Amino acid sequence: MRVLGIDPGLRNMGWGVIDANGSRLSHVANGICHTSAGDLAPRLLSLHAQLSDVIAQYQPDCAAVEQTFVNKDGVATLKLGQARAIALLVPAQAGLDVGEYAPNAVKKTVVGVGHAAKQQIDHMVRLQLPGVEIAGPDAADALAIAMCHAFHARSSGRLAAAVRAAS
Repeated sequence: MRVLGIDPGLRNMGWGVIDANGSRLSHVANGICHTSAGDLAPRLLSLHAQLSDVIAQYQPDCAAVEQTFVNKDGVATLKLGQARAIALLVPAQAGLDVGEYAPNAVKKTVVGVGHAAKQQIDHMVRLQLPGVEIAGPDAADALAIAMCHAFHARSSGRLAAAVRAAS
């Protein structure tokens, strides 16, 4: 299963692609979709085009997006929500199933602690994907999101198999 993880952001949208074969994970690619300051509509269009290119190039089987946490700056939260809409829309347009995970769930799955620091996430991603060259913190987060999705998909697959066996 090829998983695309997306860390939404208006200025920097991280993405990471991994292959999951059972419990074995391997790095495929990662990067960051960048936009510059300016009008919102062209920035969203740029994110859409960049993320569409990533999907066309790496052909993932599914995608996972981090949920937005609400902070004290309502305007920033709203803009992040609009970037997150692009992160949900593009894989859905490509016909992919899209999982959504809270930031704490991603951290708990990858690091083992729900309030892990960015450095801890980066470290654990590097341990799970030896030799990976990470494009930046947003890409590390996106790889962690993909890893979280792979773990949950594997767990739900085992549960489904157990239910079938018990029937």
